[in-house]
Amino acid sequence: MAQTEIGITIGGRTFDVACQEGEEQFLLTAARMLDTEAQVLVEQIGRMPESRMLLMSGLMLADKTAGLEDRLREAEERLTRMSEELKALRERPAPAPEQVEVPVIPAGVSEAMAEIAARAEALADEVEEKAAG
Repeated sequence: MAQTEIGITIGGRTFDVACQEGEEQFLLTAARMLDTEAQVLVEQIGRMPESRMLLMSGLMLADKTAGLEDRLREAEERLTRMSEELKALRERPAPAPEQVEVPVIPAGVSEAMAEIAARAEALADEVEEKAAG
């Protein structure tokens, strides 16, 4: 693969860096990250030798990266625990079905209620007739 040379700026200084063709964006992104750290140093300390600026910027960036790696490791461990818990819950046998008793009205009671309702309607009709008449 052919190499490409790119100019990057870190801490206000420009450097020519070679990279593989097609990897320019990765290099530019990394340079921006390093430049962000270098700008903090330049603002706090002012001008310093190039090697010291690059060393300190690299160390600051490495510190941030280490912190992110710790957080990633913790998140992966938490995900593993949750995955295991989920697997255990899925493999656990289903709870026994709950028995629910539904009262059933015996057929004889339904018939008796229908007969009582019919008699009540007949009585209501008789009362209306007598009241009207």
